[in-house]
Amino acid sequence: MNTRAWIVFLDESGVSLLPQIRRTYAPRGRTPLLRHRLNWKRASMAGALGYHSTDPERGARLCFHLKPGSYDTTALIEVLEQMKAFYRGEQVVLVWDGLSAHWSRAMRAWVAEQDWLTLERLPAYAPELNPVELPWSSLKKRELANLAGDHLADVADATEQDIHRINHNPQLPWSFLAHTGLTIHPAHPPNLRKDQ
Repeated sequence: MNTRAWIVFLDESGVSLLPQIRRTYAPRGRTPLLRHRLNWKRASMAGALGYHSTDPERGARLCFHLKPGSYDTTALIEVLEQMKAFYRGEQVVLVWDGLSAHWSRAMRAWVAEQDWLTLERLPAYAPELNPVELPWSSLKKRELANLAGDHLADVADATEQDIHRINHNPQLPWSFLAHTGLTIHPAHPPNLRKDQ
């Protein structure tokens, strides 16, 4: 493994126009109502959360992709092409799960032609080791909570707000990594050092 690479965790999730129902406050006797159109349109999201393996001063990076429908190998290769531009010539070790599209013959052939990318596989049934699961959870509990949008664009706008919120708080991406129990050396990034 390249010791001067970005370690990037990638994961996909899905959202729909059906609201993520969460508890909320309301005046006594006025139960809040969510009105929506029972629209089953779905979108898929891919998030890549990267940490530099030797230079935490470079910060964590979160990039994001949203598309109608679901991901297949072709769509994921497009995501990786965008990620290549995002990391502009940097070496990347990509850590992701065992989804069949991640390890398909076409994906492996494409990766074999990429000199900037190395793939590593998360253990089976271990989503708790992927720090990208935490932004998905945060998104669904905050920006998408009780959102009864009429169009997938409403969901996309709320999702972008979440990504901006995470990117504007430099401690959040590091806390997602710390929550998994995984470390990248040096063990304590500048904003989470024990002596602070």
